[in-house]
Amino acid sequence: GAGMGMTAPVSITAFPAEDGSLQQKVKVSLRIPSQFQDNPPHPSDDSIKIEERQEMTIYSTQFGGYAKEVDYVNYAAKLKSALGTEAVYRKDFYFCNGYDPPMKPYGRRNEVWFVKE
Repeated sequence: GAGMGMTAPVSITAFPAEDGSLQQKVKVSLRIPSQFQDNPPHPSDDSIKIEERQEMTIYSTQFGGYAKEVDYVNYAAKLKSALGTEAVYRKDFYFCNGYDPPMKPYGRRNEVWFVKE
C-alpha cells in the first residue's frame, strides 16, 4: 500500500539464446527508494520478491531513444564485439536498463550491462 513513484533504472535481466535473441524468461527489477531501504514494504503479490543485488563490476554501453528488445540485443552484440576475447564476463545473462519515464520524448538513456566475472 506504500506509493514509491518511479525509480531508475528499471532493470530487466535478459537471458540470451544461442542465436543472441532473448528467451521469453525475463526478470524486471526496480530500485527501492532510499527512504525504504532499511525497512522495505512487504509485497502483497507473491510473485514479487525483494532481493538485494550484490556489488558488481560491469561493462556497459549506453544508447538513446525508446529502447525495444531488438535495440538491447544489438547493443549487447556491439558491447560483446568491443570487449573481444580478453574480457571475462557472465554470458548466461545481462542487464537491460532504462532510466526515463515513458512520457519523456527526448534525451532518453538506456544501457546494457555485462557483469564482470
